[in-house]
Order: sequence, then C-alpha cells, then structure tokens
Amino acid sequence: MDDITDDLTGYENRSWIHRIFHDPSYYYFILWHQVVNFFIYLSCLMIALESVEEWDALYHNEFMLIEWISVIFFTFDYLGNVYTARDRLKYITSFWGMVDLLSILPSYLMILNFTGVKATKILRILRVIRVLRVLKLARSAMRDVNDSKAGTTNPIVANLRIYFIALFSIMMISSTLMYYVEGGLYNTEAMTEGQAHLDASLVKDGKEAGSEKFMPVDPISGNSIPEDKRVFTSIPTAMWWCIVTLTTTGYGDLYPVTVGGRVIAGVTMLLGLVLFGILMNIIGRTLMVVLFGETLDDKEKAHVPATPEEARMAAIQSLAAHGVLNHDAATRLSSLSSLELTARLTGQPLK
Repeated sequence: MDDITDDLTGYENRSWIHRIFHDPSYYYFILWHQVVNFFIYLSCLMIALESVEEWDALYHNEFMLIEWISVIFFTFDYLGNVYTARDRLKYITSFWGMVDLLSILPSYLMILNFTGVKATKILRILRVIRVLRVLKLARSAMRDVNDSKAGTTNPIVANLRIYFIALFSIMMISSTLMYYVEGGLYNTEAMTEGQAHLDASLVKDGKEAGSEKFMPVDPISGNSIPEDKRVFTSIPTAMWWCIVTLTTTGYGDLYPVTVGGRVIAGVTMLLGLVLFGILMNIIGRTLMVVLFGETLDDKEKAHVPATPEEARMAAIQSLAAHGVLNHDAATRLSSLSSLELTARLTGQPLK
C-alpha cells in the first residue's frame, strides 16, 4: 500500500502511545495535553514569582521542586513526540520540536555546574528561553479552531480561548524579556557585581573602596540609568507595565529607558493593537448572535459542493480538519485528479 493510502489509515489501528500524542479524539490524548498545559501555566507562574527576590529567598526549594516536576513532564512530552513522529528528524528540526527542546534544555544545563553557572549571564539568557513553553499552548488553540470548523465546538468559545492564550503568551514573553533585558542591568546581582568591579578599580587607582557608587549603564546607548528609573525589578512588576501597554492606557508610571527595553515596548504596543482587533472581531460576532439571532454553526453555513471536484476537495479538507490527514498528505491528495485518487484508493490501474 502506498504512502498516500497510509495517510488515510485511521488512528484506531495505531498503538496507544501514538494515539496519546497524535489522536485528538483519543481520551488519553486530551488528558495528557490537559496535564501538560497545566504545567505550562504553573511553570510560567513559578518563573514570575521567583523573580521577586523576597519570595525566592523564602520559597526557593518549593520553586525548584515545581520546576523539576514540570521539566519531567515536558521531557516525556518531547521524547514521546520524537518517538511517535513519522519523520523524527523533521520533527526535531521543526519549529515546535525546537520549542519543546529549548523549553527543557536550560534546566538540564543547570545540572552541569549549578553553583557556578547560575550566576552567569549565559544562564540568565537561557532562562528566558524557558518561557517559550507558553507557545505550546498555541497547539491547543489550533485544535479548538479545527473543532469549531467541524461543528464540535462553539466558535465563540474557541475564539475567546485563542484570544486569552495569545494575551497570556504575549504578557509572559514581553514581561520576562523586559525584566531580563532592562531589569537585569540593575537587579541585586548585577548591582553587587558592578559595585565589586568598581571598588576593585578604585583600589587599583589608590582610592578608597566604596567612595563611588556603581551606576548601571545601557550597553547599547551608553547612557546611565538613574535610580528613579530602575522600575523593572521583577516579572510581576513588568506584567503590570505590559497590561497597561497592551491596552494602550499609558499611565506613565513604568516605562523603559534602555534601547533594548524600548524595542520590546514597541513590539508589545503593536501586538496590543493586534489583540484589540481580535477581541473586537469576537465581540462583533457575539453581538450578531445575541442581537440578531445569527448562527455560527459551521454545519449550517457549510457550502454545498456543486461539482464532484468541489466534493473531493471538501472531503480532503474535512479529513485534514479532523486530524486524519496531516498537511503534507492533504496537499498531495489535493494535487490528484478524481480518477487518480480513485485508482490509488481502490488499487486499480488508472484507466
């Protein structure tokens, strides 16, 4: 049987471990992804809370325990996807494969030299990569889109879930980047290290250590950062700035002063406009249903194929929407004529 016919084989004939990672209709697929999504939210929350120095000092061991439990689940998820992938190399080098790998790699790198590496700038940069775990939620959102197209999920609910996932993702990534890119210049560790280097330089010049106070400097512009402008002291603080920026409120109580911080702020502002457009579309569709009684049932709106060719394309799209066909298989089937498709499925020679 050729590869195209294999693409049409149902998930029911495959192993349970394959169905857990690839069959959206399988109960344990839903259960496993709910657990993984829970740990995505939990690990992001831990990343935010441990950036508050007082909380990290009190609950450091608890944060690390939750972190490693999450990493274990993400590791099993990554290995399971690699093991069940039809083309393992393609998955490993794909976008989602790289996200899955980069979401666990920094934690394992910490094991190599926990006491020495943790204080380095390299590890701080790698810890930002851990936030990419939140992008895995987008896969759940895409399944909601397919379900709504198939008529098994309310489109409004699916769109709202996509919106809040996008909002959470942008808030988490933007706030974390702002904290590390700008706040990382004047956090306690950076200030202590900078003061130590300054004292060593003063002593070398014959001056008294501590006679001058270290002033953090923007590495791009070279401008110093005064004490009253050092506002991004934790990720939760940066989240307040992010939500104010995304909603275009602009209180002005928190704002970046470095070049890197302003670049992040500019991108966040543009993403805020995108989110606003998505929200207005959802609200508009909801009002059409509530006020004018319009239906969002895709089955009722479905276009009735007028020709056999349209019927064939509709059938292929339906199989792809339900996860029976992957994108590549659907593309190959769409390129075949009705006669070629019939010949391949029946095993008869093309007449």
